[in-house]
Amino acid sequence: MARAAKLDLRRFQQELATRLASKTAAQVESSRLGLLCGGEQWLIRLADAGEVISVPVIADVPLTKPWFRGLANIRGNLYSIIDLAGFVGRANVTPAAQNRLVLFGPRVGELNAGVIVSRVLGLRNLAELAPAAPLADAPAWHAQRWIDADGNAWQEIDFARLAREPAFLQVGA
Repeated sequence: MARAAKLDLRRFQQELATRLASKTAAQVESSRLGLLCGGEQWLIRLADAGEVISVPVIADVPLTKPWFRGLANIRGNLYSIIDLAGFVGRANVTPAAQNRLVLFGPRVGELNAGVIVSRVLGLRNLAELAPAAPLADAPAWHAQRWIDADGNAWQEIDFARLAREPAFLQVGA
């Protein structure tokens, strides 16, 4: 089962890379990666996502906040692993076959971190979404809020701002 999931993820990443290579810079800029996390739909810029992988083995770190899942060795580098649903105050996700780890990309900087999400929903074109008013108490790392044709809300995350958010960086309990 794990081998099949790895092959499916590899195929997904290859297909995504192929589709992105055929897009113009303007098309890439207007595309976002859709995520499902904590029962909500999220969007991130493609430059913010370094890689999407299966959730690896995570080593617990004592005396940390519940949403800080621990550390993972990814190709010889240690990464901090954050449960995004737990961080935003939703029910914590448990590692399951459909969960994915979205690693922070180069636009974010030198932060070796990743967030666990329930599912990756694929690419979304901003031209097919309508801007929506931001939530009244939205944190600084929330970017534009969008509504799709079916009336579903999509909240865009600015990973670069999230990586500088003091609450995100303070994992100690």
